[in-house]
Amino acid sequence: MGEVKTPRQWFLWSIALVYVCAFASIYVQIPGLYGDEGILPVRLQMPKVQRPLLEQESLLGLGPSLGLAPQQVLELTCLVGVALALCAVLLEPLRDSLIYFCLRVLYLSVYNVGGDFLHSEWDVLLLEAGLLAVLVAPLGLLRCHSSYRYHDTVSFWLTRWLFFRLTFCTGVSKLASGDPAWYDLSALSHHLENQMNPTPLAWYVHQLPDWLLRFGAVVVLQSEIIVPLVTFFAPIRRLRLFGFYVQVCLFLQLCYILTGNCSLLNLLSITLSFSLLDDDHFNSNTDPKKKKGQEKKPRSCGQTLVSYLMMLLELAVYLFILYCFISLFKLQINWEEKTLSSKTNFTQKGFHAFLEVFQELTIWIGVLSFTWEAVSAMLTYILGSFTSLCMQVNVCTCVGVSSQVPYTSMAGMSVSKVLPAVRDAYSAVERYQLVGAYGIQHRMTSAEGRPEIILEGSYDGLTWTEMNPMYKPGNVNAVPPIVGPHQPRLEWLMWQTAQGGDDTSPWFTGLLQRLLQGKQEVVGLLQVDEAQYPFSQKAPVFIKAKLYNYHFTDPTKDKTHLQAWWRRQYKREFFPIVNLDDPTLKKLLEEAGLKEKFPAQTGSDTPVSQALSLIRDHVKGLSGSLLLSTLLATVAGIFLLKAVFSWVLGGPKPRPASADHKTRKPKEPSEVAEKSQAAAPSNRGGKKDSNEKKDSDRSPRKRK
Repeated sequence: MGEVKTPRQWFLWSIALVYVCAFASIYVQIPGLYGDEGILPVRLQMPKVQRPLLEQESLLGLGPSLGLAPQQVLELTCLVGVALALCAVLLEPLRDSLIYFCLRVLYLSVYNVGGDFLHSEWDVLLLEAGLLAVLVAPLGLLRCHSSYRYHDTVSFWLTRWLFFRLTFCTGVSKLASGDPAWYDLSALSHHLENQMNPTPLAWYVHQLPDWLLRFGAVVVLQSEIIVPLVTFFAPIRRLRLFGFYVQVCLFLQLCYILTGNCSLLNLLSITLSFSLLDDDHFNSNTDPKKKKGQEKKPRSCGQTLVSYLMMLLELAVYLFILYCFISLFKLQINWEEKTLSSKTNFTQKGFHAFLEVFQELTIWIGVLSFTWEAVSAMLTYILGSFTSLCMQVNVCTCVGVSSQVPYTSMAGMSVSKVLPAVRDAYSAVERYQLVGAYGIQHRMTSAEGRPEIILEGSYDGLTWTEMNPMYKPGNVNAVPPIVGPHQPRLEWLMWQTAQGGDDTSPWFTGLLQRLLQGKQEVVGLLQVDEAQYPFSQKAPVFIKAKLYNYHFTDPTKDKTHLQAWWRRQYKREFFPIVNLDDPTLKKLLEEAGLKEKFPAQTGSDTPVSQALSLIRDHVKGLSGSLLLSTLLATVAGIFLLKAVFSWVLGGPKPRPASADHKTRKPKEPSEVAEKSQAAAPSNRGGKKDSNEKKDSDRSPRKRK
């Protein structure tokens, strides 16, 4: 693989941008989730015995020394994270290893006290990608200079390995879990309505013909299993580019964003995909004139033979992908009906046999690819950097070996083949979230519809009114929202709980308690607009929860739902009717540790505390999606102004080519030789003529 200076910068810039979105999204939800009057107050998670700072799992221990309450420490952590990440986004010199180390420490601190709300796959992925950013970024803030390091390809290889694990494990888990919807290829139709935050476009895609959606499921499985297997670590550059465009531009991430909103998982997948690129790909797009003007050097017979062999190998890979399409899924074209039929040509037992073979094969492919990058870096090192190179290779080796434990924990794989010493080392550092497991959270795709928990409140226990949330289906006539990179944690956990059916979770009990108390911080998680919340003036006396199955409407069948986006069917009662004095609710609160035995202690009135309160007052009443959209628009505006000022004030302007230069034709070699021969004596005489001219200028007659 060639040099990776430009992809490395794109990776570091994108990681910083993801940190901005993650910290800002959590910050706006802190009062409702972790505040003193939130669902799970973070102060209740404070250890009873104060421990040294290095032994603590979070920075909340700094609260007493700073005179801040636990909620304020959490807010300060997120604000510092947003500020550091913004600096790294806007200023290239600050994309430093030290900055990314601080960002990861801050996010790990929030993750450790976040509880169920932050234990999602994209949080684990951000922590591992953040660790790789620490290794990939240059360390220049503590030194006088920062330059490109020759071992950057070694550390940057880990991002490609992480991208492979994420994509391959996600695809494998769909089939290894035995999900019948993926084996009969109906999963995509159900996924469009079952995903966390479907967009309005998902409704229109859901109306496509069934045969086209089944073919889409085939493309998803091929893109997540076969394509990464044969392209991500291929020695041929064009194959890696093919894998990049399949994952990002042509199908997967682009379709996921358009139909399911732009989540942190999508942003991180795009960020990791830059590891498939190199500098030549960017240079060929940005400087076509330079390459056009370069003269092609004649190639030897050996080089020509190698290039032809590479072309044959590349063609063989494309034919193999096409063969997998046709043979594994029985693709047949019906020319009369103009449709494409597809059907899986393998069983779950056969797929597990495939995993048994390719589990070790993928690991060995990774080992060979990493060895190649390490050896190539060693052969090109600069005198004096060999020690640093060896340290970097050792660190990357430890991270890569540790990732084998979660990698082999995916559905259908056995962790017994990993060496015991590796498993012990992974267990020792597991609490630092250095590497993560992906694809293990796959849930069966239900054909019964999208399960949703609907909360209802009442003043008298007879008349009930629904509390429709902002970011998930409730009112069947409401347009599916555009959430963007904001991650609504409460809606996400309600979506997960509805699929699992657990009604005794501590967070759900805390949610019911705060809604009965009418806490505005928690109400703001469901609805920012008071006009959309039926109990904005007075809290409900009674509350209950029902479980419904939601489906996208079909205009050809649902004639009675022409104005609705959804249709729903009552399934069962999710939580019985309770009030604040209900013994069942009190018992659940006590079991969850949410029974407050002492009042909340406020922090000191320090300048930091006053600044935090001022910032909180300014963002109060803003939805998370609006806040993040404004923040990203501001960043885009800064980059636009920077580009305009650099172009107007001091930017390099291209020199226009003269007309005769544009129309000048290349001269024949014979003409060039004749002119050079004729110019030789004239040049020799030219010096004499010029000297005579100077003497004549000095003559008295000329001076007069």
